[in-house]
Amino acid sequence: MNTTVEFESKTKALIDSLKSVCANYGLGNDGNEFKIITQVFLYKFMNDKFIFEIKKVEPSLNEIDNVEDVLEDMSKEDLEGLLMLLDTDTAVVKPSQFISTLFKRQNEPNFATIFDETLLGIASQNSELFSVVTNTGEKVVLFENLSKYVSDKRDEFCLAIVNKLVGFSFEKIFNEKFDFFATIFEYLIKDYNTNSGGKYAEYFTPHAVSKIMARCLVNEAVDDVSIYDPSAGSGTLLMNLAHVIGEDNCSVYSQDISQKSSNLLRLNLILNGLVHSIPNIVKGNTISEPFHRDKGELSKFDYIVSNPPFKLDFSDYRDNLDTRANSDRFFAGIPKIPKKKMDSMAIYLLFIQHIMHSLSAKGKAAIVVPTGFITAQKGIEFNIRERIIRENLLSGVITMPSNIFSTTNTNVSIIFLDRAHKSEAILIDASDLGDVIKESNIQKTVLTPSEESKIIEAFTQNKEINKFSVKVPLTEFESRNFSFSAGQYFRIELNHIHISEEEFLKTIENTRTNLNSLFSESRKLEDQIQLNIESLKYE
Repeated sequence: MNTTVEFESKTKALIDSLKSVCANYGLGNDGNEFKIITQVFLYKFMNDKFIFEIKKVEPSLNEIDNVEDVLEDMSKEDLEGLLMLLDTDTAVVKPSQFISTLFKRQNEPNFATIFDETLLGIASQNSELFSVVTNTGEKVVLFENLSKYVSDKRDEFCLAIVNKLVGFSFEKIFNEKFDFFATIFEYLIKDYNTNSGGKYAEYFTPHAVSKIMARCLVNEAVDDVSIYDPSAGSGTLLMNLAHVIGEDNCSVYSQDISQKSSNLLRLNLILNGLVHSIPNIVKGNTISEPFHRDKGELSKFDYIVSNPPFKLDFSDYRDNLDTRANSDRFFAGIPKIPKKKMDSMAIYLLFIQHIMHSLSAKGKAAIVVPTGFITAQKGIEFNIRERIIRENLLSGVITMPSNIFSTTNTNVSIIFLDRAHKSEAILIDASDLGDVIKESNIQKTVLTPSEESKIIEAFTQNKEINKFSVKVPLTEFESRNFSFSAGQYFRIELNHIHISEEEFLKTIENTRTNLNSLFSESRKLEDQIQLNIESLKYE
């Protein structure tokens, strides 16, 4: 078996075994299960990563099987000397906090307390780099007291967790790249990362959509750029974008109202070598309290990606947004509070405006929107599209197949913005692509790799394909009421056939004969129908 495939299988088996432990102690499908699974997984990952990095700075340890024991016996001075050589993005795990050390202590009383204090100690000593912050500046550290989520038999529960961890090692997969860890992350959160009741966008953006957005947004080498998602969720869009740019070439910034999403994004950053960006991850409300600022003004970013929540009740703070200070940010208007169906308020319109306001002088953005946005003939939608064209911001639009998101029936499109003023945009209608499959009783559309490539190639190469993609001068949009729908701009192709005058006259005569025959047949049918009606009168 291929080594990567083998370790992917083993890693998934570890995740399944941790879920099994939770189920055995009454936490199956419990609201807190994801906290335990993700934090325990992260503890194991960081434990093994620390050993891996220690071996890199002290190669002699590679010849030793029980490195943890050697480190445990090492003098304080020698250990501190090794720690000074570690990369700054490596979490420090003390020998007393190793999983192997916990395993040795499994027969001690109050093991749950030992387990919890170990996790809390790691979180405390790595708080500076590994904490997510809130709008108010409060730090959300790596780990919490996990045994509190078990109603009884806490010692046994923590022992079962440690016994699952001790027999597995991540060490051989730390050289793997984005594709491997993206798969593992998706598997890890698949049971927990749902769009809870239509609230904020915690759900997982399909990799096909994320890949298309990233590849269309970045088609040249860039360095030292900022990337941002104002509704980051678990970070799928940001991870794909960072991978295309190069993890060492960018700094990630995000904000999301969900604590759960912020924690999942932090885990994603750690898995994908983006630890340096964790301090930029903010738990908070982007619309009412945007966090990232530069000299008092809202920060500007080089690349922005977003799959914002489409509809959400924000009536509690809607009127607070309607201020002079927000007049530039929400230039097209703020949705009114409906008398009924408060959760139908189109909050995504505020995110689009916020993104436009947050673009740097040469910034680019890719935003998932309901397809209805691209053709609406009035209201805030129309006003936003008009501003996009007036400012020469539009670089392209891709209309995706229906059910590309298994979590919503709303048809979606992706709009691409670019402050490096362009003279035309590429519009793509990919609505007929994809294979429809059923997954967990949910119907969704999946793009094939060749279809993904077709979309990316047409966009990045500005390629026109009959009834699929079309280049439109920005000056043409006003005459079509600023519609962004590709179908309204496709050229009608006329096929001309050259025939002689004799052939033309013969064709006309044949057509006349056929028409006369059809008219005669029609009259016979009408007479027959009339006779049938007359006969019915005398019955």
